[in-house]
Amino acid sequence: MESVFSTSKRKLLLEVAWEVCNQVGGIYTVIRSKVPAMVEKWDDNYVALGPYFPQKAAAEFEPIVDSDETEIGQTVSKMRQMGYRVEYGYWLITGRPRVVLFDIYSMPVGQLNEIKGRLWRDHKLPTLNVEDLVNQTIIFGDMVRQFMTILAENHARRVDFVAHFHEWMASTGLPDLRKDNVRIATIFTTHATMLGRYLAQNEAGFYGKLPFFDWLREAQHYGIETQATIERLAALQAHVFTTVSDVTARECEVFLGRNPDLVLPNGLNVTRFAATHEFQNLHVRYKDKIHEFIMGHFFQSYSFDLDKTLYFFTSGRFEFSNKGYDLTLEALARLNYRMKQEEMDMTVVMFLVTRQPYTSINPDVLHSRALLDEIHETCENIEKQVGERLFLAAASQNDTKIPDLNSFIDEYWRLRLRRTIQSWKTKTLPPFVTHNLVQEDDMTRFIRQANLVNNEADRVKIVYHPDFIASTNPLFGLDYSQFVRGCHLGVFPSYYEPWGYTPLECVVRGIPTVTSDQSGFGDFIMQIMRDYENRGIYVVNRRTNSFNEAADELADMLYRFVRLSQRDRIQQRNRVENIAEIFDWHSLRSYYDTAHDLALKRRK
Repeated sequence: MESVFSTSKRKLLLEVAWEVCNQVGGIYTVIRSKVPAMVEKWDDNYVALGPYFPQKAAAEFEPIVDSDETEIGQTVSKMRQMGYRVEYGYWLITGRPRVVLFDIYSMPVGQLNEIKGRLWRDHKLPTLNVEDLVNQTIIFGDMVRQFMTILAENHARRVDFVAHFHEWMASTGLPDLRKDNVRIATIFTTHATMLGRYLAQNEAGFYGKLPFFDWLREAQHYGIETQATIERLAALQAHVFTTVSDVTARECEVFLGRNPDLVLPNGLNVTRFAATHEFQNLHVRYKDKIHEFIMGHFFQSYSFDLDKTLYFFTSGRFEFSNKGYDLTLEALARLNYRMKQEEMDMTVVMFLVTRQPYTSINPDVLHSRALLDEIHETCENIEKQVGERLFLAAASQNDTKIPDLNSFIDEYWRLRLRRTIQSWKTKTLPPFVTHNLVQEDDMTRFIRQANLVNNEADRVKIVYHPDFIASTNPLFGLDYSQFVRGCHLGVFPSYYEPWGYTPLECVVRGIPTVTSDQSGFGDFIMQIMRDYENRGIYVVNRRTNSFNEAADELADMLYRFVRLSQRDRIQQRNRVENIAEIFDWHSLRSYYDTAHDLALKRRK
């Protein structure tokens, strides 16, 4: 009998994620940034599948209105005939792929319990009293399962289908696809294990204890048994199981019961400038915008030389120890002490950018910024007045002496400038947090405890900004990528970080960065290059170092960076930008190609 799989058959790739047209977190960046490279290879044989949330989809989804007789179009029609609301169209991002979005609210009310009953009967998946998000993912997973089953029943003779599932939220239907032997090759990628994230921040010495955890007991303890079981089932049932780094692969064996077949590192779209100096110019332009913020924030209390000031930043979700915020602050306190001891004339401003509940921007911070803008405006008016009168005097006088410029300023402008400066200046210390937080958190407690409270004598200043940075933000007037370009160094010494997009975002913008050997990105860097520090990537040893040793190592790295000459820093930015293309999706897509080919082989 002739095999239904033959080499001449067309291949079609379905990529399934909860974050297709639905930005929630990091997976959105992975999928969205990878699309152009996938479409380049697969062309019209690439389709993304996600949930349909009208509010979120409105900005980035365009429906296909005409009847579409492709395999996907026909299957969408069949699903609609069954009474489901399925949206079909284009994702309006670079690459413009076709997308199928499933409206989970179009599933009849009683059906959820039927699905849960089946999942318990066939896979022992417990789903009682779960949170609403889990119910949503169960419905989504089942709609995806039905879609793929219909697609394969009608078209698998002519087309080889590959379905790539990202994370547990997209994968509740995967075990049934395998049980029913649906003719689709499946891949499951975990970007971070559920248990790893919980345990790393709650269990001291997490990595040392890793081999001894009982996954089920821990999942029940943290109230995530359903999510952890879905993740485990998907890992065990997929033809090919992958993760994003060797760091996370170590957890998979313990928590998911299977070693990953492959590691698929994450990339970004890397836009290289034709002229090398172009990205250096952007650094200078955005650094000037940060200067404006710094003057408004600090100079009302005291001033320092902006030409001898370095901007460091860290960002990411608020996981105080997982993301290494505790280590960063401890190292900064040690750096501050050392710089003061040596009476260095440099200043470091550290921006801590992470979302936390707040009531409003601190009114004093806004007021100070507004008064600085008024001083600026007054100075421009004086400059204009002096300029016009100086020109007139220079053209009409007989001698070549420069006249007294003070005499050219009206009394009105002198008074206005004096009053504005008087009302601006203050004896209070510049606040170290820009917003009024709903409550004290680990960050503010640590800052106070380390006494990094922006004393005038401190060489390290702190600006904790508990919100995203966006161009609509009245404090900076920059979007996040512009802000990154304006800084000198990104600091991300994570303790638990399956991949780590934040240091990668620095690299592709030509900004040196600190990472750790416990982050997937840092681990990958150590595997592919030797002289990474020379190229502006600093890797803190958190695998074998104690917290105290790691803090010392990080403080040394920051100290060496502060001691670099401006010329050395420019060279380092050039070298960092030069390695960016290693992380372009067009280079990293081959890892995905291997996974898809392996899944097809195993399916046969």
